[in-house]
Amino acid sequence: MAVAPSTPAGEASAGGQSFGTPGYRGYVLLSLTLVYTLNFIDRNLLGVVAQPIIAEFGLTDTEYGFLNGPPFALFYALMGIPIAMAADRYNRVAIMALCIAVWSLMTALCGFASSFVFLLIARVGVAIGEAGGTPPSNSIIADYFKPKSRANALGIFAMGVTLGGALANGFGGPIAGLTDEAVVSFFSSVGVGDIHQQLGWGENFGWRFAFIALGLPGLVIALILLLTVKEPPRGYSDPPGAQRVQKASITETLKELSTKPTFWTMSLGAALVALVGYGLFGFQAPMMQRLHGMSPGAFAVQYGVPLALVSALGTFIGGYLSERLTPRFPAAVAWLPAVGLGLAIPLYISSFYLEPGAPQLIIWGLGAAAHYAYLGAQYTIGQGVVSQRSRASAIAIVLFIIALIGNGLGPQIVGILSDMFMKMQIDAAGMGDVLTTTACRARDLSGLPAEQQAVCATAYGEGLRQSMAATILFFIPAAAFYLLAASTLKKDLVAKPI
Repeated sequence: MAVAPSTPAGEASAGGQSFGTPGYRGYVLLSLTLVYTLNFIDRNLLGVVAQPIIAEFGLTDTEYGFLNGPPFALFYALMGIPIAMAADRYNRVAIMALCIAVWSLMTALCGFASSFVFLLIARVGVAIGEAGGTPPSNSIIADYFKPKSRANALGIFAMGVTLGGALANGFGGPIAGLTDEAVVSFFSSVGVGDIHQQLGWGENFGWRFAFIALGLPGLVIALILLLTVKEPPRGYSDPPGAQRVQKASITETLKELSTKPTFWTMSLGAALVALVGYGLFGFQAPMMQRLHGMSPGAFAVQYGVPLALVSALGTFIGGYLSERLTPRFPAAVAWLPAVGLGLAIPLYISSFYLEPGAPQLIIWGLGAAAHYAYLGAQYTIGQGVVSQRSRASAIAIVLFIIALIGNGLGPQIVGILSDMFMKMQIDAAGMGDVLTTTACRARDLSGLPAEQQAVCATAYGEGLRQSMAATILFFIPAAAFYLLAASTLKKDLVAKPI
């Protein structure tokens, strides 16, 4: 592995140049992208095994939406800013390594949940750890790559979101689909074959093993990152003459951002896109299981992995097109996401109403690629409109807004609408006086007459599908915010492409 220059961390050298050798920069970018991918594997795993958890704890879609949304988002948002402020002052690599260890351990603990409250607390722990992953990464990338190269580097980094989704499906789905006997056999091989009995797991606990198996490797990754990634000098790659300032309080960062309308319109656009993204990912596997009888493992392999990979490609293409078009169209990084979102709306909605098969997957995939072309923009703009002293804090503020609006409201809105549309379906079938949503969500419907069973099955799936389609429409105001950001971007940029 190539060795980085020996310029002491914390000392900015001649600006306008990337830090380290090309090979070492590539290793650092790959490492940070891997960490970001791990972040979203652990975050998204709950969505992959959603229906087994809903069945295990007898949850409504509103309750599951709460588990997947507001508490996670609140703690992620609250912890993100102080951790980012620490990253603007102290060793960013060490902070990241600690946070990776925390979220990985808490992910594994989700598999031991004995109640809804236990699982909720473990998810809060995941949120606290993950709050310290992204802002320091963005700050480190900004110091390794000069402004001209940052859009592409951040586009590659942003692929961690969709790659994490792919791997959460690719590993989490099949692991969750393991039989109880297979899981017990593995535990026996490490000397804890009766752990499921001691903890009272009952049956169908493959979803628990998925959390454990995907959580624990993060502890090793945290150690590797700490030992192999060099803390870069702050401001090293900024343009010549850029002022180097060691610290920026959150008040100073907000003051700097108060004159940057681009930052706020972009953040609101990104938050609304995230609202849709988190809502869809949290409920897409349950939707297909309810409508078409597709198991979580089958959906993960047949749909989850391909959709996530296509989304990652869309993220890469978005970053690549942004870098190629920016010299000719300076605001391309802001208006390209708006174009993608406009294309995604009809593609997504039409795909939800197709039968499973290649046409559905292709149209759904095209929608996902257009959707996720926005990801690089939120980081490029977020750190591009502030001075180098405030980059991590600025990104933390972006993530604060995205967490509260996107992760906080997305799954919750889909869940509330799903329960509401389910009730409307029951009423429309003329069964409102004999059936309730609670009765229709029961594991065993064999005690109901055949006609009522059919109504329940239809309402349970159709209510969720209608909810998903309605949530897609949040892309309309999101695209409008990105167009507003494009109109002020040139004036607000600090790190000009060179």
